[in-house]
Amino acid sequence: MLKQYLKCVLFFAFCFRYATSIRCFDCNSQNNSMCLDPTIYDKETLNNFLPIVECGHGIHSGNNDFFCRKIAQTILKKGYEPEVRVTRSCGWVRHHKACYKADNEDHLETVCQCFDNECNAAAPLSSAAALVLALLGLNMYL
Repeated sequence: MLKQYLKCVLFFAFCFRYATSIRCFDCNSQNNSMCLDPTIYDKETLNNFLPIVECGHGIHSGNNDFFCRKIAQTILKKGYEPEVRVTRSCGWVRHHKACYKADNEDHLETVCQCFDNECNAAAPLSSAAALVLALLGLNMYL
């Protein structure tokens, strides 16, 4: 009976912790060129030079769930070549489309949102999936 109780407590403790937060890349290509396309770098390089933040850590977001966002902007300056800038960060107000485009006076932008850990760089396996696999393995062991 104690084993069953312990399994339930561990399962819910891990699920609620990971269900309430998401990790996203947090960078701007203006000061970190790796932010333009993190998928071309190996995991060790990313871990050393591209920040990942836990969205909403220590922040009460009300009814909004955090997610990852990528904004690709083409900045237009009269008399200069257009500059491409990419920003990756956390978001908290969702748009009804996964991606949308905006056309402003001085820049064009494409904004995309995603809902898995580090998805704003197209990570191959989310840590939530790894956690579920680990919990299933623990369940088999206990």
